[in-house]
Amino acid sequence: MKIKNVVKVMNFQALLRMDKSLKEADKYRNVGKEVTDILSRIMYNKNLILDKKILFPEATLPELNIYIANDYGFCGNFNSGISKCIRNDKDAYKIIIGKKIIYTDDKVLLKIDKEDFLKRFTEIENCIDKAVKSMNYSRINVYYNHYYSLTSFELLKIQLFPVEFKGEYYEGEDFVAETNLNNILGSLMTFYICYQLKMCESISYAAENVLRTQITSSALEKIEEKEEEQKHEEAKLKKEKSVLKSVENFKKIA
Repeated sequence: MKIKNVVKVMNFQALLRMDKSLKEADKYRNVGKEVTDILSRIMYNKNLILDKKILFPEATLPELNIYIANDYGFCGNFNSGISKCIRNDKDAYKIIIGKKIIYTDDKVLLKIDKEDFLKRFTEIENCIDKAVKSMNYSRINVYYNHYYSLTSFELLKIQLFPVEFKGEYYEGEDFVAETNLNNILGSLMTFYICYQLKMCESISYAAENVLRTQITSSALEKIEEKEEEQKHEEAKLKKEKSVLKSVENFKKIA
């Protein structure tokens, strides 16, 4: 019973963490949507595109990939997909989040524990800001496990930069800039990417707890099955003893 109670607590805690992380992700998603709209109105403004003042990196440059993994137990499968992507992306520069990812090469720009994600986020932000303003990378991507429901999640790769805005060019608007427009756009882009990363980390944490919930739920089912088998065995032994006692009593009477 003690083991069952511990597993029940673990299962309940995983559900609470999942709910909290999804609410956190919603906050970042709302801000990200507003920033996306601002960026799209500037970057897809017809006048600015014609003036060639827009930020688009060279397609031949290497990629910068950010991998969000997990630090704690019950997440072997969760981390294995991330590890495989890292090994396959040999030519990409990397930011790795998660102490259980054992990987290093000269293209790893930063590696931090998942539990230090927010505490050391300034380091991530500095890497992103430098990447955007130097235009040294053709793309900035994030790999993370995306939460879908209480029973499912999936490893996704999302392109964060350049932002793939959908829609048509904005016309009838013009802008006056008293400073370098690319610097403004670069700062906005860094802000946008950082909020997207925080959202992905929160969603990843929810997905991580989906896996824990599945494992603890499965463990509870097995414990309950074992308890049921034990009850049947005890009832069977009790019945056998009762029959044996009845036989002994009958022998004494006879």
